Amino acid sequence: MRGHVLFWLMSSSSSRWGALAVLCAVIFLDALDVSMVGVALPAIQHDLGLSTSSLQWVVSGYVLGYGGLLLLGGRTADLLGRRRVFLVALGVFAVASLLGGVVDDGGLLIAARFVKGVAAAFTAPAALSIITTTFPEGPERNKALSVFTASGASGYSLGLVLSGLLTEIGWRWTLLMPVPVAVIALVAALGVLPRGREERAEGGHDLVGAVLISASMLLLVFTVVQAPEAGWVSVRTIGSLAAVAAMLALFVFVESRLRHPLVRLGILRSGHIVRANLGLVILMGSYVAFQFVAMQYFQNLLGWSALATAMAFLPAGVLVAVTSTKMGDFADRFGTGKLIVIGAAALAGGYAVFLGIDRTPSLGVMVIPGMILLGIAFALSFPALNIQATNGVHDDEQGLASGLLNTSGQVGGAIVLAVVTAVLTSGGGETLSIGSLRAAIVVSLVLALVGLAISATGLRARKAVPAEDVQVYETV
Repeated sequence: MRGHVLFWLMSSSSSRWGALAVLCAVIFLDALDVSMVGVALPAIQHDLGLSTSSLQWVVSGYVLGYGGLLLLGGRTADLLGRRRVFLVALGVFAVASLLGGVVDDGGLLIAARFVKGVAAAFTAPAALSIITTTFPEGPERNKALSVFTASGASGYSLGLVLSGLLTEIGWRWTLLMPVPVAVIALVAALGVLPRGREERAEGGHDLVGAVLISASMLLLVFTVVQAPEAGWVSVRTIGSLAAVAAMLALFVFVESRLRHPLVRLGILRSGHIVRANLGLVILMGSYVAFQFVAMQYFQNLLGWSALATAMAFLPAGVLVAVTSTKMGDFADRFGTGKLIVIGAAALAGGYAVFLGIDRTPSLGVMVIPGMILLGIAFALSFPALNIQATNGVHDDEQGLASGLLNTSGQVGGAIVLAVVTAVLTSGGGETLSIGSLRAAIVVSLVLALVGLAISATGLRARKAVPAEDVQVYETV
């Protein structure tokens, strides 16, 4: 697999090779950071004295900073230049990583994670839009995107193993590990990313839209997390949800009337783009929540070590890393719609297997088969969703399309994690039980089944396309 990828990269121009290598390093870093923190959560909770509901903000703080400002980050890349935005954001990411690893207070750790997420909100869409504007739509771009997503999968699987090893020494090392990787990537980017004049979109920053969408997402997650304590039908909960709805309605109103909005609402008229974004909401939302539940199950309930927990997740990560580079070829041959449907079915199957959790889990019956199914789901769905979400989009809106897709994944992760945390703590207290863990997994399973139904509508839409239009809609 590595030989095949290296041959393809070397066959491209040197500038493309260098740019793609750096961009792959950044998505590798992002995935590395997420997975390493996940395994370290129980140790962080014990050392800093965090409750389960507070602990989820170590994850949610990052994904909300990330997801809340991704649309602004994508638009900024279109307006100010993708190289410039990428370099500045990567530098902030490195500094925030260092701060997160040295603080001694849970609140400061969450704040550092939020700033880090904000930096990633500008880095990620800039990286993806550099790829989609460098490689022409079709097989070449599909191959580049499959290599890009395979790098993320490799980072995730390596992060799990490294986190297991480093957490045994001290959880702070899991937060500090991304610092040298970010610095190396930044130095390399200064030398290999093209300095030439970029095509930039017209218009300005929609700060009102950015504030509205970020505030609404933060308030929504906070409301869901606090609802078990305040009461689901309490004045505070209902009032907060009403405020979220009002801010989202105002966001749509503002975007529909601005000449240069944060989100051009017309982009959402494309069925395959909408399905891709909904698909990533479900894929990332259900899995981030499942991972949080699994970490609690393996370490806090069963008493597994961090390394043993990391090894339990390894089959999924390795499977994705080994197969993801082939997904571009599969998308060319079968279309992204079929890959997404099969991936959604595998996702639901993986969660269904884990409904059998008990105090003596079987590796051969539950853990390994479940992780393999989840690995198949990501290997098929994640590259296909990236390809589908950016096809048919003009170059001056690639940052928007990339930011919209990444927003879907990150905000989906934050919202579903908040719901699952509420399920885990709904009985009161911090004591975990098999029943509460199983109920939390049901949330992920139900979402996966909804995703399967949505993706199936894409296949029906594909069949309805006239033969002469197949080339235009081949990714539906």
